Amino acid sequence: MPPRKTRKGKDSAAANTLAAYPAPARRHLGALRKLILDTAKKTDGVGAIAETLKWGQPSFLTRQSKSGTTIRIDALKGEPDRTAMYFHCQTNLVGTFRQMYPNDFTFEGNRALIFDTRKKLPEKALRHCIALALTYHARKGKT
Repeated sequence: MPPRKTRKGKDSAAANTLAAYPAPARRHLGALRKLILDTAKKTDGVGAIAETLKWGQPSFLTRQSKSGTTIRIDALKGEPDRTAMYFHCQTNLVGTFRQMYPNDFTFEGNRALIFDTRKKLPEKALRHCIALALTYHARKGKT
C-alpha cells in the first residue's frame, strides 16, 4: 500500500521528517524543497513529483515521467548550519555542476551540493542543476 499523502502532496513520513529538523535546517530544507517542486513544474517533460523518504531523507522522484534521477535533501549530521542536496553518485551530474558552476557551490565528491544555512541559496544556478537532474534520464536517452 502506498504511503498516505498529506494535504500538500508529501507522504506523511517525508513531512514528519522535515518537521523534525532544527529551525535553521528546517527553513533551509523547506526552501530547497520548494525550489525542487517549483523547478519541476516549470521544466517540460518532468510531470508530477513524488515525495517520499529514501535512506531516511526527504526525496523527490519523477515517478510518473521517469525523466530524471532522484534528488534527496538532508541536514549534515553534527553540522547544524549545513544542508545538502544529493544526487545519484553514478551519474555525471555533480561533475557537470562542478564544471558549470565552480564558484557557486561547495561540492561533496560526485554526490552532493553542500549549503550553508546562513547564506542565500544561489537560486539561478541551483534551478538549472535541479532541472538537469529532473531530466537526466530523458536527456541521456537522446544522446
